[in-house]
Amino acid sequence: MPEGDTVWQAARRLDDALAGHALVRSDLRVPRLATVDLRGRAVLEVVPRGKHLLTRVEGGLTLHSHLRMDGAWHVYGPGERWRGGPGHQIRAVLATAERTAVGYRLPVLELLRTAQERRVVGHLGPDLLGPDWDPEEARRRLLAEPARPLGAALLDQRVMAGIGNVYMAELCFLARATPWLPVGQLAAPAELIDAAKRLLEANRDRLGRTTTAAGLRERLHVYGRAGRPCLRCGNAVALASASHEAPGRERPTYWCPGCQQGPGPGTG
Repeated sequence: MPEGDTVWQAARRLDDALAGHALVRSDLRVPRLATVDLRGRAVLEVVPRGKHLLTRVEGGLTLHSHLRMDGAWHVYGPGERWRGGPGHQIRAVLATAERTAVGYRLPVLELLRTAQERRVVGHLGPDLLGPDWDPEEARRRLLAEPARPLGAALLDQRVMAGIGNVYMAELCFLARATPWLPVGQLAAPAELIDAAKRLLEANRDRLGRTTTAAGLRERLHVYGRAGRPCLRCGNAVALASASHEAPGRERPTYWCPGCQQGPGPGTG
C-alpha cells in the first residue's frame, strides 16, 4: 500500500501538470462515470489527504481517487509513450494542451461536489503531511484503545493519515516495540508520533525512502530485510504474515525479535 509520502508526491506531480489549465480530454473509464465530460473546465488544484487524492476542477467538482495497493497516476508530455501498464488497466485520462495524466489500476474513482469532500475523507485522523496536523489529537486517537496492537493502530487512517506498512514496521522498530504490543503499554507515544511526522516530512521530497541515519548503506531498518542482520543488535530480522485489519487482509510484517519488546505474532 502506498505511504503518505508517495501520495503527496503523486499529488504534486498532478498539480504541477494540470493546475491552472483547462482540460482538453476527459476519459473516466468506470461505468458510473462513463458519460462524464470535464472538457473545458480548468483544474484548480490537486491535493493529497492522507492516502486520498482530490483533483478539484471548475464548477465545484472534485475527482476523488485512491491508489490502495497498486494504483498509480503517471504524467506524460506530448507524443510520449504511455508506460504505466496495458490499456485495459487505465481508469482515467485527464489532459491539458501540454500534459496528460493517466490513472492506472485505480480501485477508487468517483466524482463528487467539492463541498462534499468530507464524505470521503472526513473520517481520517490528523494528516501527517497536511495543514490539519495535530500531534495531541493524534496521541489521543492512538491511545483511545489501550489493548489494541500497535501495528493495527498505526495502520488505522482514523488515527493518523499517511502511515502504510513500511512506516508501521519502521516506527515500531524505532520505538523498540513489536507491532503486537498493546498501545497502552507503549513507553513513549509522543516520541513515536514525532518520529512519524519527522520521517514522512523527510521523505516527501525523496525518490528513495530512507528511515535510517545518514551514511548507512541500508535505507530501512527492518522492512524488506527478513533474515538479514538487524542494524541495531545483529539478530535476524523476522517476518510474519499478520493481519492488522480484517481477516484475509494479511500483510508482511517485519520486526527484530532481539531488540523490539512485546508479544510476537498470534500472541497480541
